[in-house]
Amino acid sequence: MLTAITGINWGDEGKGRMVDLLSREYDIVARYQGGNNAGHTVINERGKFVLNLLPSGILREGVVCVMGNGMVIDPAHLEKEIAALREKGVSITPENLKISGRATVCMPYHVAEDGLEEDRLSKSGSQFGSTRRGIAYSYGDKYMKKTLRMADLAHPDEGVRRRLETMVEWKNLTMVDIYGQKPLDVDELWAWCLKYGEMFRDYICDAGSYLAKADREGKKILFEAQLGALRDIDFGIYPYTSSSNVIGAYAPIGAGIPGRRLDKSIGIMKAYSSCVGEGPFAAELAMTEDEKHLLREAGHEYGAATGRPRRVGPFDVVASRYGVQCQGADELALTLLDVLGYMEEIPVVEKYLVNGEETDEFPMGKALDDAKPVVKKMPGWHCDISGCRTWESLPEEARRYVEYIENAVGAHIKYVSVGADRDAYLVRE
Repeated sequence: MLTAITGINWGDEGKGRMVDLLSREYDIVARYQGGNNAGHTVINERGKFVLNLLPSGILREGVVCVMGNGMVIDPAHLEKEIAALREKGVSITPENLKISGRATVCMPYHVAEDGLEEDRLSKSGSQFGSTRRGIAYSYGDKYMKKTLRMADLAHPDEGVRRRLETMVEWKNLTMVDIYGQKPLDVDELWAWCLKYGEMFRDYICDAGSYLAKADREGKKILFEAQLGALRDIDFGIYPYTSSSNVIGAYAPIGAGIPGRRLDKSIGIMKAYSSCVGEGPFAAELAMTEDEKHLLREAGHEYGAATGRPRRVGPFDVVASRYGVQCQGADELALTLLDVLGYMEEIPVVEKYLVNGEETDEFPMGKALDDAKPVVKKMPGWHCDISGCRTWESLPEEARRYVEYIENAVGAHIKYVSVGADRDAYLVRE
């Protein structure tokens, strides 16, 4: 049984919480793309956890977590993330964490490049809103075949050293001649590689073989994505995207078993819209600044990885329907419905106005830049629903809101989240 949990929108939909919830039914949870440029926040009986690299299944005892070949991994960040979890009593060993030897290493100079280029672009207002974690530069070097993989750290022989020397020589052309920085020191970087190779050697393995064997044995595998469909490098709001494929179809490939197919795709979307970073975001045009401030505070909309205030707006039917199609979602989870309890009326972006005409289709390029929201108002429920645990216990207005969204995006909403606690959800069969 191969299931993907994916984001429908711009990311920050609450995927980590849903992975934590559903992982109790699975044997393995595998991340298949991205790095530490986004975060999943999970609250359970042991406290609040913010995960950037580790799969959210790491919080479930008895679940094995895999960091797949499609990821870019900053070992220094991973060291800190593991230490923080262990301080809260989470057990992390080579038995419950497997790191693909094919995963790309995010080197210190990738992080430096990211910040330097974002600073350069910001002088002309051309910045991407990068998290400055080096992700794009890691992926760029991966496709130019000029970076290391985790297996290289585990087996640091002279061949790996020579490759690093060649990479550093090439990278210094950029760092020195373009950005005016001091030359990178290959000995310092080699020492960094040796340190983390020793630290993670027992965790680094052929994750693809491990997953293939588990699948043959009938184990249930849950694939975890970072960000959402609108940040996918191919199908998102390019160039304001992540640098990897976040759609569910890529899950078996990025995890390490490219010959397998998904059995189920579960899409996650919020009861309203939120977005971190630059790029077109029509939903925010549907609210005043005061209205957006109230929604941001009610939903605690600040980035898990960066702490940046998120851009917010009403639920966007046009973008969400497109995201559902991209993810091939069989069923959906709607999160943070409880946040809307303060509203008298709830706005929804029903269509876009593009070139003077209304459209249901999600546009690209300049058409998306110029799109204006067409807003529908729905009655609010004016009460706290965080204690609801059945569909029937929700106020009628809340049920109508969920049913409207379900019909508008074209997929069944099975799970509805009504609070941050682990059990604050209900299931619609």
